[in-house]
Amino acid sequence: MKSIKKSYKIFIAIGLLIAMIISCCNNKKHSTEASKEPRYKVAVCDWMILKRQKTSAFDRAVEIGCDGLEVDLGGLGKRPTFKNKFHSAIWRKEFKEKSAATGIEISSIAMSGFYAQNFAEREGIDRVIDDAVNSAEMMGVKTIFLPLGVQGDLTQHPERKDSLINNLRKIGAKAEAAGVVVGIETNFDSKAEVEFLNEIGSTAVKSYFNFDNAIKHQKDICDELRILGKDRIAMIHASNTDSVWLQNDPMIDMPKIKKTLDEMGWSGWLIIERSRDITQVRNVVANYGANAAYLKKIFQAE
Repeated sequence: MKSIKKSYKIFIAIGLLIAMIISCCNNKKHSTEASKEPRYKVAVCDWMILKRQKTSAFDRAVEIGCDGLEVDLGGLGKRPTFKNKFHSAIWRKEFKEKSAATGIEISSIAMSGFYAQNFAEREGIDRVIDDAVNSAEMMGVKTIFLPLGVQGDLTQHPERKDSLINNLRKIGAKAEAAGVVVGIETNFDSKAEVEFLNEIGSTAVKSYFNFDNAIKHQKDICDELRILGKDRIAMIHASNTDSVWLQNDPMIDMPKIKKTLDEMGWSGWLIIERSRDITQVRNVVANYGANAAYLKKIFQAE
């Protein structure tokens, strides 16, 4: 009788142990699933929502429904470097605290001044490069957006190629040492951009792909993405020129683009820059809210 009771107790103990192990595994699984980062995140440019280098941009991003914010370094003009709040420890702290409080990540830091400025031949470029890379490092941001703009368009200014490559190698070396990546936006199609990136020869300089650029070249967006390959793409400006919202744009097949990126194994940030409804171009919340909702519907549905 004692032997039977003892066996019964052992049986119960084993059963309880098994139940505890199963429960632990399920909790771990649920915890992992809950904390799993989405493969694709959606952000918006602070200067395009009329909040350049303002902490109120985080609140606006919440209202729009984004996961993140591409924060600009400020105006450049004829200054020695950007009009950049990140020079100040007080402002850096305020931006970080606002990001934490709203849950809006800083996806990237932008050098938007170079849409119009000449990165190839600008005087004092070393200081500007240091400013950008140091800001990213101090803010804990891993990607810098550098548009080469009209002045850095080598299809129009081929004579600037050597000096442009030299300066891109400079920022690449600084970025690599800091553990950050510089995503450049050129006016090349993907085939020419691959050749350009190979000439630069820096692992820290990659493509910041823009749907609009592929469309301008009358290229298929998915083909252009495949030509670049996942390892050359830092981030994606997932928008077209201003005309209609993304969901109404006949030039962009978003489900096909997602399928292509899935097959490539790419993951990362999709940043909304434009694709505003031309009939209400200054309605920030309506335009970017619609585009953010559509990107999330396609890319975060799983």
